[in-house]
Amino acid sequence: MAQVKIQNLTFSYDGYYENIFENVNFSFDTDWKIGLIGRNGRGKTTFLNLLLGKFKYNGKIVASTHFDYFPYEVKNKERMSIDLVEEISPETELWKVMKNFKDLDLNESCLYQYFNTLSNGEQTKLLLAILFAKENNFLLIDEPTNHLDYKSQESVKNFLSKQKGFIIVSHSRDLIDCCVDHIISINKNDIEIQRGNFSTWWINRQNQDNFELMQNERLKKDILKLQESAKERLGWATQVEKSKNKRVSGLRPDKGYVGHKSAKMAKSAKVIEQRRNKAIEEKGKLLKNIEKQDDLFLNSIEIKKETIIVVKDLSIFYGDKEVAKNINFNVEYGDKVAVCGVNGSGKTSLLKILCGEDIKHYGEIYKDSKLKISYVSQQYEWAEGNLIEFAKEYKLDQTKFFTMLFKLGFKREQFNADIKKFSEGEKKKILIAKSLCEEANLYIWDEPLNYIDVISRLQIEHLLENTDITLIFVEHDITFVKNIANKIVNI
Repeated sequence: MAQVKIQNLTFSYDGYYENIFENVNFSFDTDWKIGLIGRNGRGKTTFLNLLLGKFKYNGKIVASTHFDYFPYEVKNKERMSIDLVEEISPETELWKVMKNFKDLDLNESCLYQYFNTLSNGEQTKLLLAILFAKENNFLLIDEPTNHLDYKSQESVKNFLSKQKGFIIVSHSRDLIDCCVDHIISINKNDIEIQRGNFSTWWINRQNQDNFELMQNERLKKDILKLQESAKERLGWATQVEKSKNKRVSGLRPDKGYVGHKSAKMAKSAKVIEQRRNKAIEEKGKLLKNIEKQDDLFLNSIEIKKETIIVVKDLSIFYGDKEVAKNINFNVEYGDKVAVCGVNGSGKTSLLKILCGEDIKHYGEIYKDSKLKISYVSQQYEWAEGNLIEFAKEYKLDQTKFFTMLFKLGFKREQFNADIKKFSEGEKKKILIAKSLCEEANLYIWDEPLNYIDVISRLQIEHLLENTDITLIFVEHDITFVKNIANKIVNI
C-alpha cells in the first residue's frame, strides 16, 4: 500500500473564467476503492487527467504508483482483440487477463474476434479485464457504464466490487454504492474525503447541510438581537454622558460617577459588538458547500385524450436486418414509459420512429394529431456558440432557459462561454433544460442522464415524480427507471 498526496494543487484551463482547483490539499491510499463525485463542471475528469500528468499545474502530486486510465483509447479497432493485451500490458500473461472474464461474464471467444465487432458492453469488459490484470497500477475509471445495457452494467458492477486500488467517476448511484469504500467529493469550495459509499456520504451531506441551515438561522437572529442591544446601550451611554453638565433641581451632578456609569455602558456595548462580530464570522463559515436542489419546472401543454399513442406489431430494421419485432404498447396521458433492452436492440430507433424520422419499420403506429413532441437525443452536433445564441436559435424563452440552467448548477459566467468547452454532463443539461422549456405534451428522451451528476439527477427525478408529464425514455440508470417508470416496454 502507498499513499498519493495532493499538495497546494492549483489549476485552470487557458482562457477559463476561474480556477478549477485552488490550493487543494488531501491524500488517499492506493488500496482504497474511491468514488469521485461532484456536480458537472467541478473538475472530476480534469483531476484524473492531472494525476495522469496530462496538464501543467501549480503545486505537487506525490505518488509512487503508476496510473492507468479507463476507457483506454484503442486507436486501431479493426484488429484481433487478443492483440490489445500485448499493446496495453505486454508484461501481463494472458491467463491473468482471462481470469477476470468469469466475474465480467465475458466469453473467451471475444479475444479471437475483431475488436470493432464486439458490443459496447464486451469492449468495456475486455478493457477492464486487461487493465485490472496489470500489476502495481492504480486505475482511474471514467464513466464505465455509460451506454451499457442492464446486463453489462451488472457484470461491471459485480467485477468492480471485488477489485481494489481505483478511483471511479460515475453518476450511477447503484454502481457507486456497491463498488467503493471511500468517497472523494469535489464541493463548491473544497474537497472532502469520507469513508463509505454514496448512500452514507449523501446522508452525512444532508445532515451537515441541515445542521448548517439551522445554525445559520440561529446566528441571524442572534446577530440582529446583539445589534439592537449594542445600539441601545451605546445610546444610553451617550445620554448619560450628556447628563454630566446638567443640573437637576439646582444640584450639581457627580461628574465622576456619571462618567464611570457612561464608560461602563459604552464598554458593555463594545462587548456586545464583539459578540456580534464573532457571530457574523461564524455565520460566514456556513453554507459554503450547500448544493441547492431548487425545484425544476415544466412548460407542458395538456391534451384531453387519454390514449395518445398506440403501437401494434412493430418491427424495426437496420437496412435489411430485422433487429426488433412484435413491439406492442399504448401510452396514456401522464404515463412514464421506459424502453428497455440490450445494446443494439433498436431502442433509439423506436424513439426516432415515434418522433417521425424515416427509419425502416413495419407495423401500426397511432399518434394523436395534437401531439407536440420535445426530443432529447444522445448527440451533441449542436454544441457550438454560446448559450445566448443557443436560446435564440431554438426560440427559447431566455429567462426560463437560464433560470433552469441556474437550478441545474450553471454559473452566470458560463452564458457567454463557448459550449464546446463545457463538460459532457453540462452539454446534456442544456438539452434537458431546452426540453423542459419547450411547449410540449409528450417528452421523448434518449439516455437523458448520461454524464449528469447525481444531484441534478435527483432534481430531475423529483420533477418527474411530481408532475403529470408524459414521457417515453431510454435510460440505463436502474435506480432512475425504478423510481420513475410506471410502464416498461421490453424490446
